[in-house]
Amino acid sequence: MVIKSDSSESRTTADIAKALRPGIGRVSDEVIEEIQTRIPEYARPSDELYIKVIRIAVEQAVEGFLDRVEDPDAPWDPEPFRMIGRGEAAEGRNLEPLQAAMRLGARVGWRRLTELAGPCALSPQNLYDLGEAIFVHLDQLADAAAEGFAEARAHAAGETERRRARLLDLLLSRPPASAEAIADLARAAGWRLPRTVACVALDDGLGPCPALAFPSDVLTAMDRPEPCLLAPDPNGPGQARMLDQALRGRRAAIGPAVPLTAAATSLRWARQALGLSRRGVLPGGLVRCADHMATLVVFKDEELVSALAEVRLAPLAHLRPTQQDRLAETLLAWLRHGRGAGEVAARLHVHPQTVRYRLRQLEELYGDQLTDPDIRFELEIALRARQAVRA
Repeated sequence: MVIKSDSSESRTTADIAKALRPGIGRVSDEVIEEIQTRIPEYARPSDELYIKVIRIAVEQAVEGFLDRVEDPDAPWDPEPFRMIGRGEAAEGRNLEPLQAAMRLGARVGWRRLTELAGPCALSPQNLYDLGEAIFVHLDQLADAAAEGFAEARAHAAGETERRRARLLDLLLSRPPASAEAIADLARAAGWRLPRTVACVALDDGLGPCPALAFPSDVLTAMDRPEPCLLAPDPNGPGQARMLDQALRGRRAAIGPAVPLTAAATSLRWARQALGLSRRGVLPGGLVRCADHMATLVVFKDEELVSALAEVRLAPLAHLRPTQQDRLAETLLAWLRHGRGAGEVAARLHVHPQTVRYRLRQLEELYGDQLTDPDIRFELEIALRARQAVRA
């Protein structure tokens, strides 16, 4: 580009850049003053280090612009402005204040640089070219800052996720980690310590859970062989509904609410419930351990329960399967709901006379055993297990 003065004297862009360079300091001062006056986020007059950083950034922007005016093909290093973008992310701001500062700096810089170039007698076309070059340069600076900002945000998010994963490992460790260790890592991960937690075991046969379905305070581990998550304060307002919505359509089991240091226990019960759900002992979909504690206790040691059932249900063993089913159903209803034939009949939806007939059969089969409270307790355990398996 060749710029001609009114006196027809030709001046190259290199000449203009050289003429403007001595005024960089004054231009930088005015840009910094305008930015600190009009953009509150950068108003730190007493912070000498911060002002020094701003000055370096502004001078690099102005010098970089003149370098490009002087030699459009000169290499340009965007790293300083990527660092500025990273700094904005570290300060906890978005890019809006930085973009506003860049636009303000461009306007002030253009005005002052054209004033400094006055002796060159720039034509309107020269001014247009200079202004266009400034805004092209501004776009490049903004792009570099945005890259650094996004990189820092991604790194921070990744580091937070790594810390939360370590926190979940710590919470699920056996024996439990110390409360102090948990508190330290929770603080580093930006996670508020809840009073109680509940763990959720998920069936990995239905594909991955979308991470965005869960609030940020839910710790997730979807990439494990046995995926799980930890929900804070599960009995708090809206928490049950949140889990219902997030896990809709999946097979999952929610463990009981426990103190924070007992999270591993909640997960152990949730995994047991999930296993029983897969087998059909517990319903499919979302299972809450709190609704099936008796079944979970009964199936905690299935070998022991089977041995108990073999002993306590032996009087029924010689009957036909249909007879066994009817008498077992009647006996369990009688043990659970009282000894009146009318109440048992209402539970089973049969005639009271039918219940009386079955109860006489049971008295003949069991004799005095039905009067022993310990045997009745063991019978109910065995019959509940039998009912759950057959369901």
